[in-house]
Amino acid sequence: MGDSFGNSKEGKAMSAMMGRLCSRRHWLQSSAFGLGSVAAAMLLKQDGLLAQQGAAPKKPALEAPVYDLLPKQPPKPARAKAMISMFMMGGPSQIDLFDPKPELIKRDGQQFEGNIQFDNAAQASRQIMAPRWDFKPRGQCGMEISELMPHLAGIADEITLIRSMHSAVNNHFPGFFAMTNGGIQGGRATLGSWLTFALGSETQELPAYVALTHPWGLPICGGDSWTNGGLPSLYQGTVVRPTEPRMFNLNPPPHLRGAAQSEQLRFLEAFNRKHAEDFPGNTDLTARMASYQLAARMQLSAREAFDLSSETADTLEMYGINNDTTRDYGTRCLIARRLVERGVRFVQIFNNGQSWDHHSSIATELPARCREVDQPAAALVKDLKQRGLLDSTLVHWGGEMGRLPTIQVPVGDTELKNVGRDHNTYGFSMWVAGAGLKSGYVHGETDDFSHYAVKDLVTHHDWLTTVLDQFGLDAKNLSFEVGTQKLSLVENPNARVIQEIIA
Repeated sequence: MGDSFGNSKEGKAMSAMMGRLCSRRHWLQSSAFGLGSVAAAMLLKQDGLLAQQGAAPKKPALEAPVYDLLPKQPPKPARAKAMISMFMMGGPSQIDLFDPKPELIKRDGQQFEGNIQFDNAAQASRQIMAPRWDFKPRGQCGMEISELMPHLAGIADEITLIRSMHSAVNNHFPGFFAMTNGGIQGGRATLGSWLTFALGSETQELPAYVALTHPWGLPICGGDSWTNGGLPSLYQGTVVRPTEPRMFNLNPPPHLRGAAQSEQLRFLEAFNRKHAEDFPGNTDLTARMASYQLAARMQLSAREAFDLSSETADTLEMYGINNDTTRDYGTRCLIARRLVERGVRFVQIFNNGQSWDHHSSIATELPARCREVDQPAAALVKDLKQRGLLDSTLVHWGGEMGRLPTIQVPVGDTELKNVGRDHNTYGFSMWVAGAGLKSGYVHGETDDFSHYAVKDLVTHHDWLTTVLDQFGLDAKNLSFEVGTQKLSLVENPNARVIQEIIA
């Protein structure tokens, strides 16, 4: 870090002059250099302070905590060092992709007589709709996967398929929050924020937590999808754009580079440090300073991480980057691999809006979504494995819910080709791979209609607890105090680690 003004006669005079001439906020607002060049502060010197993080012992009350992204040792042995989450917002149909049920085929078109939980009662129907596509046993394990996922079928022996997910949070916003922040409301810190808070990052040259968004728009929950919540703002996810420039203002204008920028940043660093001393405990200030420092280092490293020109033709072909249908998702999956390869802790890949929400036209829309993501998602697992990264990278594919076994009828349109399925959060599927999880394994079961999880049920709290455990963290001990409030990712005392899916 840059030197402070010190206690010399000259230093005290400079401090006094600064106090008379301008405030820190005024200087930032009026400086011709702006935040783009301010961001290079960390090129000057690395901050070597240790932080109070996660389950580490508390510092004495008189010592203000310092928050950073330096790597931290977890309190117990860890299998995972990084995580890539491919989140399919909207709710992929487990009935048509992952959870075949002979009873549904047998009773296709009949009336469902059991208890059913509709989300959209106005368009509800009790007419049973069988899976629209065929299932076959895949791999040596014999895992049954739909013909809509031929590339996933090719890696069946590498994944764990969980068929008994259950949240009972029956709409998109609260369902997404349940799966990612442990609650049913926005504004809580997400999984990626908790992991970076507790463990920091293996790289100090890239963001610790990255959100890769879709070219057609943000996920429906917007910024709540990667918020730090009540944690210091340093742990908020960094959004990377789906097209170039993927991050703005990585480089200062040519006329501000070099010695002029360095001197200005040295001055700003001293200014910030003095301000921090005057206002101890201001986590937003320390987080902002650390963000400037991180952005500085990204001037040298971010462009390289997002540049795919060094990848082989075979790799690009494997991810489907040469195909118009798979190019976008393949590019983002490949960038995710390059980020974790360089030490990024958590990467989440989003679709736009809630594009897996197939209340209608499931016969055409579900295959379209599968064609976009199936090849890139499978390629990501294969690529991580061949590079020796799958053993330490937890890969997740899934949404916030599944679909019902009955037809949802669009208003004024009863043609079978136009119908869809309503929400189902009582029994749905997702798949995971890597980081010490079992391979070629199916966990849990739903009932004969793929509506309710009936065996080895996995709640969203269980899932989050298991992720933390794979990173060497205990959900019961991972917390953060804001005033008199104690924040945590998992607040359910009955949440458990899903030992059955761990190898």
